[in-house]
Amino acid sequence: MGELKAETFTLTYRDRATYEDIGASRARGSNRGKGMGLNNALTIDDLKKMARRRVPKMFFDYADSGSLTESTYQANENDYAKILLRQRIARPLSNRSLKSQMVGQDVAMPIALAPTGLTGMQHADGEMLAAKAAEDFGVPFTLSTMSICSIEDIKSATSKPFWFQLYLMRDHDFSKNLMDRAKAAGVSALVLTLDLQVLAQRHKDLRNGLSAPPKFTPKHIYQMMVRPLWCMQMLGTRRHTFRNIVGHAKGVDDLGSLSAWTAEQFDPELSWDDVQWIKDYWGGTLIIKGINDPEDAKLAVDTGADAIIVSNHGGRQLDGSPSSIRMLPRVMDAVGDKIEVHVDGGIRTGIDVMRARALGAKATHVGRPFLYGLGAGGQAGVTRSLEILRDELDKTMALCGERDIENVGPDNLFEVGF
Repeated sequence: MGELKAETFTLTYRDRATYEDIGASRARGSNRGKGMGLNNALTIDDLKKMARRRVPKMFFDYADSGSLTESTYQANENDYAKILLRQRIARPLSNRSLKSQMVGQDVAMPIALAPTGLTGMQHADGEMLAAKAAEDFGVPFTLSTMSICSIEDIKSATSKPFWFQLYLMRDHDFSKNLMDRAKAAGVSALVLTLDLQVLAQRHKDLRNGLSAPPKFTPKHIYQMMVRPLWCMQMLGTRRHTFRNIVGHAKGVDDLGSLSAWTAEQFDPELSWDDVQWIKDYWGGTLIIKGINDPEDAKLAVDTGADAIIVSNHGGRQLDGSPSSIRMLPRVMDAVGDKIEVHVDGGIRTGIDVMRARALGAKATHVGRPFLYGLGAGGQAGVTRSLEILRDELDKTMALCGERDIENVGPDNLFEVGF
């Protein structure tokens, strides 16, 4: 953590468990009467409130923010409320099923954990914990290039294939290295993100002086001191920086050169020719993320990709662009059944998942909901976030008169207000 030497301060697993038990006990005591323990969290917003109290501000803000005015970040969430569902009654509803498939993979429900950077700063070993929760639940987990835990860390923590998200860097040899490592780890799908050629301005991150590991400024020290359980957990792991990059990319063997390297490596000259090169080199299941325009969706189909994700990077890139759910019907009209279409951005309830399915999305991806759960309570918090979404989706589907998620479609819509 920070400039601390992990080997000097690493706790034994027994010590770490003790600290976590003490911290959890204190958290239960501080929440007594507030109904905010993990087991009492009824909504994703409940988990968000818990995470805000437990995660240092700079890292909570990283998860809970958009670019510039945050208008697109807010629209992503708000536009779901404009989709009204049909309530149906007196229909058989026993033996309900949320089981589906995503790019040929059986899933317990049509939800995947989206790739999120710095996940291991929401909670120690965060990506590993989230991956284990997803595996146990039966939904895909996607590891970000900009993760704290490495591809190899996730492989060591799981027993089934996971997905890996790739940013194509200017250093194509490094991109090849990432794909080779992903293949060696048994990654079953590559998620290629195309909407980060230029990094948008994110005011909260700039004001917070965000870095991984955090710098030891007075402001950061204070933020960590008032989150003692988070600090103890971080002291119990050696994973504090971008482990997919440090020690693997040329010229990045220490923490000081990392920020400059990443700023230089996002490729403003990225083109569809590069996408074809990635597809050919990877040779396996390819999902293209960052589609927010019908014309780009058509171009993605031409590459032969297996699926696309309608996404505006969670409102963290082009501020002022339409919400991803607003763009979903337009993308569906453009590509029809030529490619599997997923959507992310703004999903906070199982009702939203139902709305996305009714609009034609084969699957949904969630980032902030599981990050809030992770910050609130580690692996158990991620599991709780998935339980909340599952239960809300199941009840919503039933009240719409359906008992199989595969039957959900336009007939379940009453009105789309955009």
